[in-house]
Amino acid sequence: MSVNIRGNSELLREIERRLGEQRSQQISDRALLAGARVFVEELKRQFATFKDQGYSLEEITISEPTGKAGQRTVKIHWRGPHDRYRIIHLNEWGTVNNPNPRGKGAIAKAMRNAENAYRETIKRELRRGI
Repeated sequence: MSVNIRGNSELLREIERRLGEQRSQQISDRALLAGARVFVEELKRQFATFKDQGYSLEEITISEPTGKAGQRTVKIHWRGPHDRYRIIHLNEWGTVNNPNPRGKGAIAKAMRNAENAYRETIKRELRRGI
């Protein structure tokens, strides 16, 4: 799953032209991390509705920004001692034996709910960096 935001690429190109590649990458990285934190907060709210011991909440991790195919990306994944990454997809999509678990669609719902806040955070951080 991914969030598609239009118009920011033109803005980033203009920032890069005016401030230079390294400075624009720092600004965009800071904006990506701030947006990821907004999404993670919403994700934690969605996961809290069906938590058992809270391991899925504890293991949510934000990666460092990396370049991939000419674009900077941040991954949100599960890393920790309880290996929740193995069962997150089962909660999101269900299984043959349990097609509708309590947390079904929580990640998709978090993406929908956080979309506007994410965009506003990205805009605010880009403006702050300029």
